[in-house]
Amino acid sequence: MATNKQTLFVLSLVIFWYSSNIGVLLLNKFLLSNYGFRFPIFLTMCHMSACAILSYFSIVVFKVVPLQMLKSRSQFLKISTLSLVFCGSVVGGNVSLRYLAVSFNQAVGATTPFFTALFAYLMTLKREAWVTYAALIPVVAGVVIASGGEPDFHLFGFIMCISATAARAFKSVLQGILLSSEGEKLNSMNLLLYMSPIAVLALLPVALIMEPNVWDVTIALGRDHRFMWLLLLLNSVMAYSANLLNFLVTKHTSALTLQVLGNAKGAVAVVISILLFRNPVTVIGIGGYTITVLGVIAYGETKRRYR
Repeated sequence: MATNKQTLFVLSLVIFWYSSNIGVLLLNKFLLSNYGFRFPIFLTMCHMSACAILSYFSIVVFKVVPLQMLKSRSQFLKISTLSLVFCGSVVGGNVSLRYLAVSFNQAVGATTPFFTALFAYLMTLKREAWVTYAALIPVVAGVVIASGGEPDFHLFGFIMCISATAARAFKSVLQGILLSSEGEKLNSMNLLLYMSPIAVLALLPVALIMEPNVWDVTIALGRDHRFMWLLLLLNSVMAYSANLLNFLVTKHTSALTLQVLGNAKGAVAVVISILLFRNPVTVIGIGGYTITVLGVIAYGETKRRYR
């Protein structure tokens, strides 16, 4: 009976995790491309604001996870550095959604393991077995094929998407280096608690300079579309819940299960986005994405075996 309850609990977590991750991705695309809200930096700032506020309530008030205090100025500076890289990756991803279909965005994002392996080698000289690196060839080849078969390919959008993917990988490697000592390690929820306010402070002046008419347009859209503010609020809350649920799924499942679920999540997001946005796809594009996903699966398996 206890096993059944645990299984049902984990299954519920996975469903909510999928819903929040895919939901925030699709809402980002809808707001930035279909709704006339063309402010990816401000949108990212809204996400970070929600993460800052909800992290505080989750950890400090409701004690979902124990609060980990910062212990030194050095630790704060390291977290600030991670926050800026994190900002860059999220902004880049949101900017790319203005120009690229969600399906192609996900195909490019699936190359994260390639950049992680690259940065791990360049920054830490950490080497994997040759067969592990060989598994990365289809990861890159699949995106090259998908790019050639993408009907709505946009060069600037592609550059922003690949930059966001590289920044995400860079942040994970950098995090392993900067917060490597036991005294400075933070779980992902506490890290988000400290990174989010820093991200808001960094993004505010950038948004005001690069998106100067954001307030006027947002207020105008709020008048014309009665659900505008609700969508923006829902989108921001889902951005936080995606992080919270990712933490909980990681806590209650194995690394292998998480990897399989992560790969499947990307495929589900692609299918739903095609059904919702009706963006044109080609057999070459689908084939390229499939090759990339299979490469990611092979990479994860070889890394696990030859660790």
